[in-house]
Amino acid sequence: MPQLVLIRHGESQWNLENRFTGWVDVPLSPKGEEEACAAGEKLRTFKFDCAFTSVLMRAQNTLQIVLKTIGQTAIPIKEDKALNERMYGELQGLNKAETAKKFGDEQVKIWRRSFDVPPPGGESLKDTAERVLPYYESQIRPELLAKKTVLVVAHGNSLRALVMHLEDLSREAVLELNIPTGAPLLYDLDDFGAATAHRYL
Repeated sequence: MPQLVLIRHGESQWNLENRFTGWVDVPLSPKGEEEACAAGEKLRTFKFDCAFTSVLMRAQNTLQIVLKTIGQTAIPIKEDKALNERMYGELQGLNKAETAKKFGDEQVKIWRRSFDVPPPGGESLKDTAERVLPYYESQIRPELLAKKTVLVVAHGNSLRALVMHLEDLSREAVLELNIPTGAPLLYDLDDFGAATAHRYL
């Protein structure tokens, strides 16, 4: 039975500072490194055949810490910008609380959580899905159809787009979807690549 494990990178320095990060390449915070180690501990019983990650260091470093923790650093890894976080445009680098004061809580929530409303100069979740899902279908799903165990380490919104697809979530449901940092999310899949069950480890 194929299995897919998704991990949002550990806390980054800008997560810690409550800033919109997007495509800015910031490192993990010390807590983020600890979260990556803890994720690895939860995955010690897994034998991964391959892994996928974005081109941003916070995801790549999380993946490396996880693989080192479980002693599987020799598996094939593919890195691609298709798995990058949403590009937050003019919000990148801004403090989220200050942004909410300036534009209003409701507007910022719409920018952060809605499906098709982008922040100024940035990507909506719909835009993000339009690069994540073709990559999933062309690169990741074939590995799952080959009955492999696959690890994907990416970002809050690239993973929200993928979870929306895997769980067939509505636009309304995805508004409330939040993926925590460093928490492995396991999907059991059938032979056709459809999710049959999922749970956080």
